Amino acid sequence: MTTHVTPHTVLAIAPPVLRALRTLDDAGRPCAPYEDPEGGAPLRCCLRRSVPGERIALVAYAPLRRWAAATGVDPGAYDEQGPVFVHADDCGGPAPEAGLPFGHPGALRTARRYDAAGRILGGRVLDLAEDPDAVVGRALAEAFEDPRTALVHVRAAEFGCYLFEVRRA
Repeated sequence: MTTHVTPHTVLAIAPPVLRALRTLDDAGRPCAPYEDPEGGAPLRCCLRRSVPGERIALVAYAPLRRWAAATGVDPGAYDEQGPVFVHADDCGGPAPEAGLPFGHPGALRTARRYDAAGRILGGRVLDLAEDPDAVVGRALAEAFEDPRTALVHVRAAEFGCYLFEVRRA
């Protein structure tokens, strides 16, 4: 049996959006940077975890709303916002070789698929028990085998927080 794998691109929050969020977030609140005392916060600007002492901020972000506005569609009731950690200042974004972020054995993730109109096509709970990259990779390949899938949001299952977006390459 041959498995067709569709190339995809993992995206952090785009620099112009980050500039806006560092001023006023998607809930209309001003950004309130602070020094991270412990580290470990999943930073959506560079797709890595923070280290102790970095200046970060927790802001409200509406990923589907931002995508829909850029593509000219109305996400309707699927528009939602939630908390995300970002660096308080420009960080240069993810490293080119970063791969799939925030995967560690034992984590639970959801992969939520959206069509070109911004409607949910389906979702999947992912248990990253043994090989996180392989589990997420298979779920993404499966999602993009459906030609209706425009993008996938990967989220933390425990809190529902948006982690990153994936689009066709």
